[in-house]
Amino acid sequence: MADPSTYRPAPGTIPDAPGVYRFHDATGRVIYVGKAKSLRSRLSSYFADLAGLHPRTRQMVTTATGVQWTVVGTEVEALQLEYSWIKEYDPKFNVRYRDDKSYPVLAVTLHEEYPRLHVYRGPRKRGVRYFGPYAHAWAIRETLDMLLRVFPARTCSAGVFKRHSQIGRPCLLGYIGKCSAPCVGRVSADEHRGIVEDFCDFLAGQTDQLMRRLDKQMQAASAELEFERAARLRDDLEALRRAMEKQAVVLGDGTDADVVAFAQDELAAAVQVFHIRGGRVRGQRGWVIDKVETSGDETKDTSELTSQFLTQFYGEQAALADQADSGGSPVPREVLVPELPEDSETIAGWLGELRGTRVSLRVPQRGDKRSLMETVERNAKEAFQQYKLRRAGDLTARSAALQELQEALALDTAPLRIECIDVSHVQGSDVVASLVVFEDGVPRKSEYRRFEVREGAEGGDVGSIDEVVRRRFARYLSETAKEVPQETPDGEATGADPAIDPDTGRPKRFAYPPNLLVIDGGGPQANAAADALTEMGITDVAVIGLAKRLEEVWLPADPDPVILARTSEALYLLQRVRDEAHRFAISYHRAKRSKRMTGSTLDSIPGLGETRRAALLKHFGSVKKLRQATVDDIVAVPGIGRSTAETVHAALADGTAGKQGEQSE
Repeated sequence: MADPSTYRPAPGTIPDAPGVYRFHDATGRVIYVGKAKSLRSRLSSYFADLAGLHPRTRQMVTTATGVQWTVVGTEVEALQLEYSWIKEYDPKFNVRYRDDKSYPVLAVTLHEEYPRLHVYRGPRKRGVRYFGPYAHAWAIRETLDMLLRVFPARTCSAGVFKRHSQIGRPCLLGYIGKCSAPCVGRVSADEHRGIVEDFCDFLAGQTDQLMRRLDKQMQAASAELEFERAARLRDDLEALRRAMEKQAVVLGDGTDADVVAFAQDELAAAVQVFHIRGGRVRGQRGWVIDKVETSGDETKDTSELTSQFLTQFYGEQAALADQADSGGSPVPREVLVPELPEDSETIAGWLGELRGTRVSLRVPQRGDKRSLMETVERNAKEAFQQYKLRRAGDLTARSAALQELQEALALDTAPLRIECIDVSHVQGSDVVASLVVFEDGVPRKSEYRRFEVREGAEGGDVGSIDEVVRRRFARYLSETAKEVPQETPDGEATGADPAIDPDTGRPKRFAYPPNLLVIDGGGPQANAAADALTEMGITDVAVIGLAKRLEEVWLPADPDPVILARTSEALYLLQRVRDEAHRFAISYHRAKRSKRMTGSTLDSIPGLGETRRAALLKHFGSVKKLRQATVDDIVAVPGIGRSTAETVHAALADGTAGKQGEQSE
C-alpha cells in the first residue's frame, strides 16, 4: 500500500487550468482517469487527510504510485479527452456503465434488396436501422407478431428466403398473411420496401397519419361494398391500436427525450433510463455501478453521477451510431435529469455537437415530466433494492475469500489478481494449456489466453507447466522492460507507458503480473512453476498448486499441503478458478483434436484445398467410404479432375496420407 505523500506533486507545480489527470500503479497501469475545471484544486483534494476520503477513493490513492495530467484549452476538450482515455485504458477505479446483458433491439436490414425484420443483439452494422433497446426479447417478438398483420414484411433468414425462392413456394407466414412473400414474387422489391418503410414510420412514432390513412381506406372499401377488404382493414386498425397500447402514451406533446434517474447509497448506485420518442416509451435500460468519488453529500453525488453517466452513455451511443452509419442521432432533443451537474453547460454543448442541434439538459419541476421522472426514480429504487439483495452475499463471500487466502498462504496483500494454468491432453498428444484471470474474485475473460504446448510431451505435465509459465512471464518481462514513466517538475511524463502498446494505444496482453499463480496439480507442478519464475528473476508472484483428488493446496518446496476447510470461501474461490481454467483448456483441446482427426487424412494430399476436401467428404460421407471408391467414382465429384482423383486414390490406397497427416501434427 503506497503512501500518497510519496508521489504528491510539489506545491505550485499543478496548473490552475482545466485538464484531465491519470493515476497509475507501480506497473504503469492507469487505474483512474478524471477531469477538472481546475487541476490544482481537484488534485489537491486527493492528498488531503486519508480518513476523510471515500473508501473507494482511499483505496485508489493508496494503490496508485504516481499521477500525470494534461492541460486542455476548454472544458469541452477535457470532457472529450476524459471519455477517450476511459475507453482506451479501462481503469479499474472508474465507473463503467456496463451490465451483464446485451439489450435486444429490433433491427431492419435496409441495405438488403428485401429488408428483413428481426430481433438482434450485438454491435451495430452499417445500413441497418435499429429500434429499442427493449428490456426483454419476448416483448419485441410479441409486438412484431402483432404488427406483421398490418406490415407483412420479411422476417426469415437469408437461407430460408433463398430456399423458398428456389422451390417456388412461400413459408407458413406467407400462407397466413403475415408475410407478403417477396421470395416467390407476390410483391416486387419496391412494394416490399414500401411496407418496411411504413413499419419503420410506425415505430418511429408517426402513427396518427398511418391510422387516418387506414381509416379512410376502410371507409372507402365499405362505400364500394368491398366488405371483406373493409373488415381486413378494420382488423388491421385494431391490431395497431393494441400495439400502441403496449407503448403507453406518457406525454401528449410528442416529446423526444431521455429521462435519467438514480438510486444510491454510499458505495453503489443504480441508474435507469427511459427513452421517450413521440411521447411514448420506446425503450428502457438500467445499470448498477460502484461509486468511486463521493463527497458524502447525496445531492452533489447525484450531480457527479449524472455528469459521468451522460459522458459515457452518449459517447458510446454516438460511437455505435457512427459505426452503423444509421443516419440518425442517438441524442434526443431533451435530457431530463434529477440534478444538474456542475459542468451542465459544457455537457449540453457537447451533446448538441453530437446531435447537430441544440439539446436541452434540465431538471423537470412540475407537470407530466416531473411525474415521469418520479416513475423512473421508482424503477431505479426497485432495481437497486434487487441488486443489493442479490449481490450482498456474493460481495461478502468474495471479500472473505480473498482475506482467507491472504491469511492461509501468508501473503503480504490480498490476491486481487489471480491467474490459473491448466494443461489438457490425451496420452501426451494434442497438448494445450489455458490461462484464466480473476480480478477481485470475478473472471476477466478478455484476458484469458490459450497455449499450444510445443515441448510439454517430453516432460509430461511438469514440462508443459514449465513451458507455459516461461512463455507467459517472458512476455511480461519483455512488455515491462521500460521503466515506469516519471514526472518532470511540471508534471509531464518522461517516457512511454510500458503497459500500453505504442502502436495500437491499447494495454499489452501480458503487462500485468498476478498476485497469485494457481497451477492445476500437486507439488511437482507447483515446484516447476516456482522454479521457472525463480530462474527468470521474478520473486513477487506467489505460486500454489491445487490438487483435484483431495483439494489440497501445495506450496513450492513444502512437503506438506495446506488444508483449507471444506466450507471455506477461499477454497470455493480456488475451485472456481481451477474449474474455469479446466473448462477453457478442455474446449481448446477438443477443438484441436477434432480438427486433427477429421482433417489430417486428406490434408497432406497435394492438390486438395479446403473446398475440394469438403466436396469429397460431403459426396462420400466419410474417409472410409472414400478409400473404397474407384478413380471414376472420385472423378464424379464436382470440381475433381482425373489427375487429382488418381492422386487421391493412390494416397489413400497406400496409406501415405494418413501417415503424413499424423507426422505433421
